[in-house]
Amino acid sequence: QVQLVESGGGLVQAGGSLRLSCAASGRSFSRYNLGWFRQAPGKEREFVTTITWSGGSPDYADSVKGRFTISRDNAKNTVYLQMNSLKPEDTAVYYCAAKHSDYDRAYRYWGQGTQVTVSS
Repeated sequence: QVQLVESGGGLVQAGGSLRLSCAASGRSFSRYNLGWFRQAPGKEREFVTTITWSGGSPDYADSVKGRFTISRDNAKNTVYLQMNSLKPEDTAVYYCAAKHSDYDRAYRYWGQGTQVTVSS
């Protein structure tokens, strides 16, 4: 079992930056692939980025490539999302998610989300 708690959301002006954190509790955090997703009002939840258990092979949605960076610190059981050059269309609730690298095909564990609002 893994529990995920996001933090770091808030209100920022367009062009600004935020860093989201997701702290995990539970066993074997280092064996989990991690991802960030977001859901804007009235829209489906969408993929933002993912990183493997070893910290390699990050993948990004086209809409955030070159602006967002995912990283993880397995010693701290934390995954981060650095968001730069924010745009109003980045406004959403951001969720982190985890899936075991050996056992899970889909993301099994989800955080409660943190609100990011980008003003124009």
